[in-house]
Amino acid sequence: MTLLSFVIPCYRSELTIKKVVDEIKETVALRGTEYDYEVIAVNDCSPDNVYKVLKELAAEDKRIKLIDFAKNMGKHAAVLAGYAVAKGEYIVNLDDDFQSPVNKLWTLMAKFDEGYDVVMADYPKKKESAFKSFGSKVNSFFIRVLLDKPKELAFENFSVMKRFVTEEMMRYRHPYPYLEGLMLRTTRNIAIVTVEERERGDDRSTGYTFIKSLQLMINGLTAFSVKPLRIATLMGVFFSIIGFVFGILTIIRKLIHVNTVLGYSSLMAVLLFIGGLILLMLGLIGEYIGRIYICINASPQYIIRETVNCETDTDQ
Repeated sequence: MTLLSFVIPCYRSELTIKKVVDEIKETVALRGTEYDYEVIAVNDCSPDNVYKVLKELAAEDKRIKLIDFAKNMGKHAAVLAGYAVAKGEYIVNLDDDFQSPVNKLWTLMAKFDEGYDVVMADYPKKKESAFKSFGSKVNSFFIRVLLDKPKELAFENFSVMKRFVTEEMMRYRHPYPYLEGLMLRTTRNIAIVTVEERERGDDRSTGYTFIKSLQLMINGLTAFSVKPLRIATLMGVFFSIIGFVFGILTIIRKLIHVNTVLGYSSLMAVLLFIGGLILLMLGLIGEYIGRIYICINASPQYIIRETVNCETDTDQ
């Protein structure tokens, strides 16, 4: 019997998480005794009563395992905490809002017969706000540029991967985990399956705030690539050349036209632009240095308050 581990980070989902768990049970039951399941739900210090709902579900079914964070650590840390507990041959990543079509699981699983390591759902039409869609596109662009992600590859929250992939991803022990970077560092043997994304299982809006989208973008910029620093170097060389050429042209103009009055406004505009770029690059370098400092001080990926039905120690 093949064991499937469903990893679900939970945040503001008290009205939807039971629907997700029930659909998991129904979907696995369709294959009879061929597959068994475990559900690892990670409560990322949610302000609602989702953990209470999860404890009720875990009391009824020991295959439902819970991890309760002492503070909000972000979705990526929650997923890695779930991986640390998962024992399945295949690990399934799901959303907690019922948007992931779990009933299409076997369509994704069929791709493993072709030798893929990871199979991801691809949603042709996203059921999300314009703001979240824009943030996702920006994040995808930076991943493609900085981590050499294939253009056709879209990272969605519904995916299945072989166990060795999660084991390799868990070797990353530092704070600021970035799942897309960890996955691309492990394998690029990834298949895409087109499925239809559903509407949320409740009437709440997404918890994807501007601050979270900004943090995700910064994490993507600095997590697994030094390309931003190389770009800063190239920009420095570029503007140095422009400044040198502009200086030569200014001297020539002054020699030819003695009465030429240099423009104060244009000079200030150039100074402000260059000054802004310098501050931006210094901030980028500071971000790298700050992350190095935090890693040296062994800041944890997550802090666990309590576990339920878990046999593995997941403290980091």
